[in-house]
Amino acid sequence: MNRVVVPSDEVRRAVQAGRPVVALETSVIAQGLPPPRNLECIERMTAAVRAAGAVPAWVGLVYGSVAVGLTGEELSVFAEPGRAEKVARRDLPVAVAANALGATTVSATIWAAARAGVGVVATGGIGGVHPGSGDVSADLVELARTPVLLVSSGPKSIVDPVATAERLEELGVAIVGYRCRRLPFFLVREAPVELEAQVWDPLGAAGIVRAVRDLDAGAGVLLCNPVPEDLAMDPRVVAAATRACADLAEREGVRGKALTPYLLSCLAERTRGRSLEVNLALLEANARLAGEVAAAAA
Repeated sequence: MNRVVVPSDEVRRAVQAGRPVVALETSVIAQGLPPPRNLECIERMTAAVRAAGAVPAWVGLVYGSVAVGLTGEELSVFAEPGRAEKVARRDLPVAVAANALGATTVSATIWAAARAGVGVVATGGIGGVHPGSGDVSADLVELARTPVLLVSSGPKSIVDPVATAERLEELGVAIVGYRCRRLPFFLVREAPVELEAQVWDPLGAAGIVRAVRDLDAGAGVLLCNPVPEDLAMDPRVVAAATRACADLAEREGVRGKALTPYLLSCLAERTRGRSLEVNLALLEANARLAGEVAAAAA
């Protein structure tokens, strides 16, 4: 294990004993959700993982080390607006050297999880290929070289789902539908992308976790858990709001790592908070599923 990657005592004991652990990103609470909803997110995701019989391992940079397993008190600091900087995989060396307080994105979280011996990670939605600009999230590249199972509700509704699926295929990352045959699209039930592989229960997904480990293939697998039908938003409403937010971001010159938080915040405003409620529900549901898969794999 890398000496800079420091698991908590609970996470370390669980990994050594072969007990289930689920890694969770902190960028969602530092940049993705406004207070106090980010504190609610911490409680809901932590409780969901534990209810499934697994140990939650929140990942974040704490002044020179990459912590895998943060306490509630530590997480409350990450939830304070502006306290923690957003850290993707590429930012880790600079942030660690600067002794920064950093909230990890999916790419940094799966990197740290794999090095701490944690094979299952949960998030709400992954980054992808942004329409128009062609900007590609580091999440996709890191999945191509990190052997974990990432549970999400597909790519975020602010990216191009078809281009994102094509890029994942190009990178050698398998996309598996959880009880679905089309690619989930975060707030929307599905995108027009047929999935070749499906699993129908946590035990089936656990088999993939073990295969990723045993094959030593180098790449991860994306397990896509769709939003429940009673929560799914109208695709036309989401698409219209996303276009309007993207145009606004372009006019205001918002780019790079600031783009995704900006678009999600704008989307919540334009949908009168509906997208925020669905996002929280997805985060909780994916944390629960990841816990069930980790428990079955253990």
